Amino acid sequence: MSMDVTETLDVKGQNCPMPVIKTKGAFESLAAGETLEVVATDSGSMSDIAGWAESTDGAELVEQKEATDDGHDVYKHYVTKTD
Repeated sequence: MSMDVTETLDVKGQNCPMPVIKTKGAFESLAAGETLEVVATDSGSMSDIAGWAESTDGAELVEQKEATDDGHDVYKHYVTKTD
C-alpha cells in the first residue's frame, strides 16, 4: 500500500503510554486529509494506537504493519485526519 505521508513521528525506544501521547500531539497539528506515520518499537503500540484512533473523532487508522529495522522489530502506524 502506498500512501502520502505528511509527517513521521519517531517514538522508537519509548514505552506505553508515550507513543499514544506523542501521536495525539502530532495528530492535532495535521490538517484534514493529511497522514501521520508513527514508528515505534513498543509492540503494545499496535493495540494502543488502534484503540486511540477508534475513540478519536476525525482519526482513521489506515494501516499498521510490523517491519524489521537494523535487526529490531519496528511497528508502523498510519493515521489520517478525516476532518
